[in-house]
Amino acid sequence: MSDTPPPPPSATLSPLPPRTIKVASYNIHKGVGTDRKRDPARILKVLEEIDADIVALQEADLRFGTRASVLPPFLIQNHTDYTAVPLDVQHDSMGWHGNAILVKDSVTVEHHDIIHMPCLEPRGVVTATLEIGGASISIYGMHLDLSGLWRVRQARAIAALAEEAREHRPTVLMGDLNEWRAQAGCFREFSRNFSILDTGPSFHAARPVGRLDRIMHCERLIAKDCGVHRSALATIASDHLPVWAEFTLGQRASE
Repeated sequence: MSDTPPPPPSATLSPLPPRTIKVASYNIHKGVGTDRKRDPARILKVLEEIDADIVALQEADLRFGTRASVLPPFLIQNHTDYTAVPLDVQHDSMGWHGNAILVKDSVTVEHHDIIHMPCLEPRGVVTATLEIGGASISIYGMHLDLSGLWRVRQARAIAALAEEAREHRPTVLMGDLNEWRAQAGCFREFSRNFSILDTGPSFHAARPVGRLDRIMHCERLIAKDCGVHRSALATIASDHLPVWAEFTLGQRASE
């Protein structure tokens, strides 16, 4: 008879809840609020209220001159836990045709790029592959044209690139689509392979009626919640309200 005691029963561990990823899109109107005052600090305070892991910004650079960043780097560094994805386009600019991506310091930038689009007026798309919570995710930030015809062309080009990305990793597209109609052609282009969240009306901030700001995602992500960020500060910081969404990774995320 052996004197060796039987091994203790293995402990039953409860599975950890899936990692939640929060994203946001915000047209900051070059930092000019509904009170016609330019105040970058207000924008950063609104971002602090939202507390998203990843933020796509539109109109993040001044339009003329050196097209300098609306949000001074020292303010971001000293007053937030965000970092701007380095797009390596212009020395003083944060974005590409005003589009920029901010990420929390806990997020690792694996790759970034800018994408030229067919356009009537200067437009572009910014994209980044990010590592968050042990998973890689592709982000596309955009600000589409005022012309319906050009919006469709731009949506088709962006959707094709994002379709390729979603074959490799979870993919989110977000930005100001400049589209008032629910059945518009640009939505048909995006909806072929992506779900379009109805976060709610975000424009005009003082009295929002237009669903211009949108967040879209592939099937590798499960949308848990979404909405428009409404606060006293957000209603005056820009003419758009920020939109946000929370996701968990779907079954295909790690395939």
